[in-house]
Amino acid sequence: MTRQMTRWRRIAATGIAAVMLSGGGGARATGVWSGGATTPPLFNSSETPSTHVAMFPKWQGALGRYFNEGQLTDGSCESSFFNRCHLREWSEFLGGLRGKSPREQVDAVNYYMNRVRYIIDPRNYGVPDYWATPREFLSRNGDCEDYAIAKYLSLRALGFPPAKLRVVVLQDLNLKVAHAILVVYLNGRALVLDNQIRGVVSATTIHHYKAIYSINEQFWWLHRS
Repeated sequence: MTRQMTRWRRIAATGIAAVMLSGGGGARATGVWSGGATTPPLFNSSETPSTHVAMFPKWQGALGRYFNEGQLTDGSCESSFFNRCHLREWSEFLGGLRGKSPREQVDAVNYYMNRVRYIIDPRNYGVPDYWATPREFLSRNGDCEDYAIAKYLSLRALGFPPAKLRVVVLQDLNLKVAHAILVVYLNGRALVLDNQIRGVVSATTIHHYKAIYSINEQFWWLHRS
C-alpha cells in the first residue's frame, strides 16, 4: 500500500475539478453527511465533498464483489477459500452483537477484525494494491484497507448508515507510509478503528495522521491540512 500514495494524491487532485463541477463547493472545516448533519474535522483537516465515488474503482470493485458474491460451498474454516463455515462464524459473531449499544458494537467489530493477520497485497494477491471484501479478508488475511473495509461492512450489516462511516486514506507522519482506517461518527465524535491501534480511540487523540481522502458508499471527501 505504501506505493499507492502518489496515485492517491493524483486521484484526489483530479477530483477537485469534479467536486467543483458537481457543486460540492469549497473546503469546509467540517464534513457533511447525506442527512445534512455536520461532522467533526478529521486530523485538523478541512474537507471538500463530492458524489463522484466512481473515481475509485478499487473501492467500487470491493463493494460490487461483496454485494454480488455467488453461492458458497461447504468447507472447513481452515480453508483459504471463503465458504459456509467462514460465513457462519462471521454471521454468528454479528448476530451476537444485535441489541447491544452502538459503541459496544463498534468496539467488538474492531477487536474481531484486528485479530486477522496482516499481509501485504503483493504477497497475498500478486498486485501492488487490492481492496478485498470481508469474505476475502477473513479467509486470506489482508492489509490496512482490508481491515477498514471489513469493519465498514460489518457495521453496515449491523444497521449503521453510510453517513456515519468512512474509510479514510491517510499518511502516517511517524512511519512515513500510506495507511487506511475506518472512522465511525458516534455521539458527535469521530472514532478511529485502526489495525495499528488495539482499541477504538477518538480521532482527536491522534496527531501523526494526515488525511488525504475519505469515502463511503455515497460520497468522497478531499482533505486538506
